[in-house]
Amino acid sequence: MRQDFLSFALTLVSITGRLVIGTPVMRDAVIDDSVVLNYALTLEHLENAFYSGALAKFDEAAFKRAGLPAYARGRFQEIAAHEQAHVNLLSEALGSLATSPCTYNFSYTDVKSFAAFSELLEGVGVSAYIGAAQSITNKAYLTVAASILSTEARHASWVAAAVNKFGGWSGAFDVPLDFNQVYSIAASVIAACPSTNPVLPVRAFPNLTLSNIKPGGNADIKIENLVANGSSVDPTFVVFLTGLEKIFVPVHDGKVIVPAGLSGQVYVVATNSSTDANDSTILAGPAILEFERDSHGHMAN
Repeated sequence: MRQDFLSFALTLVSITGRLVIGTPVMRDAVIDDSVVLNYALTLEHLENAFYSGALAKFDEAAFKRAGLPAYARGRFQEIAAHEQAHVNLLSEALGSLATSPCTYNFSYTDVKSFAAFSELLEGVGVSAYIGAAQSITNKAYLTVAASILSTEARHASWVAAAVNKFGGWSGAFDVPLDFNQVYSIAASVIAACPSTNPVLPVRAFPNLTLSNIKPGGNADIKIENLVANGSSVDPTFVVFLTGLEKIFVPVHDGKVIVPAGLSGQVYVVATNSSTDANDSTILAGPAILEFERDSHGHMAN
């Protein structure tokens, strides 16, 4: 497992379980195409700000000092232009209903952590579009979403393989994440949003962290600010989301056995159900884990 990447990823997705100040959200609302498009636009604004801010901060010399390929910054500039194009297209489609960008708190400190953040962020974007696709009714919008999805997947693969020197995919399938799961991750870097933004039917789950992680070994789990039905509860299962599979593992004394065959970017949620991992059963998460394997399936050092 990539311990340095994992530590950064766990820090990145640290979530308090409370809603971000200034972020208009509500529960149990009807999800129509305008909601889905604004949900996508919220993520694209975030990615757009991430890349534009990092490129303004790190020049060619910074990329060179970090040991990245000479062409890396130019490619990141292209990705930044793609994200701006996504923002422009979605904003035009929504017109006066379009959500505005928020202010963000990205925790990268140098080019290396920026590149790690980029790989993680692009992977979440892919999972977000896959999960939202089933809620789109307009076929034209669905085509646009599919086009953006494939581009985000190319971004994720390039950053992982060409820049970070890891596998460009997690397996035969990517993980679909629903609205609340993605928002729980995005909320960790959103500082505040305009009060005039359209209300989105999303909420952030409490923070889930895992430590002492090793495939086949016992990992410690921790949940912050977990309250359900007015009283504190502890999860009985942790669910590993990998590809299209959900692996339910029982929790014993605050520990969970990490499945041995995990590969690539994996999401983890805590539940009190042995069969369901959805908005009604998830207690905390998602946490994001990375398991890097070589081309023979062996864990990388």
